[in-house]
Amino acid sequence: MSLPPRRRRLYLMRHGAVRYFDPVSGAPLPAETVPLTEEGQAQARAAGRLFAAQGVRFDRVICSGLPRTRQTAEGVLAELADLPGPRPAIETCAALQEIHGGRLRDIAPAEVVAAFTALQRGPLTEASRFLQGESLGELLDRALPAAQALLAEPWDCALWVLHGVVNAALLSHWVSGGQRVVLPGWQQNPAAINVIDLGDDGSA
Repeated sequence: MSLPPRRRRLYLMRHGAVRYFDPVSGAPLPAETVPLTEEGQAQARAAGRLFAAQGVRFDRVICSGLPRTRQTAEGVLAELADLPGPRPAIETCAALQEIHGGRLRDIAPAEVVAAFTALQRGPLTEASRFLQGESLGELLDRALPAAQALLAEPWDCALWVLHGVVNAALLSHWVSGGQRVVLPGWQQNPAAINVIDLGDDGSA
């Protein structure tokens, strides 16, 4: 009798809350360096407690390398310290960083909010750009091969802590049967967790 195919589980998480604008001056902060706020740190720890309550143990933990994803992963793992077994190191995959925006100073102040939320609406194509910066096609070019390479590696239960648009791109790719699309409307709250079951071949 043949054995059923082995299933693996991926927890795809968005980083915790951050602040992209100075609370006093309202000036934009560098997106590559913003840390978690106190609320974001609390969200990461709350996610870790949820995983601990369910006895979830990760054998791979991946972040994008930007501070907000690494800090979120650290907050999650801190709450898992009492579970038996080794604690995985946090690995970095820079190809899964958030879509790169253009310079906010090049966008009229009255248009900033609309520019920030444009990818939540639609229609979206590979030519759609975020804040006049990187296009969705360019994001897919780097993110999809990187994700596929990670899925092909050996692990049973993994945590990827990434970003809103990157997560939307990966989820759109998986739910569409592997198409190069980013579906509008994937709005994830900070520290949102998606659960994806995968086969041995990396198919979702």
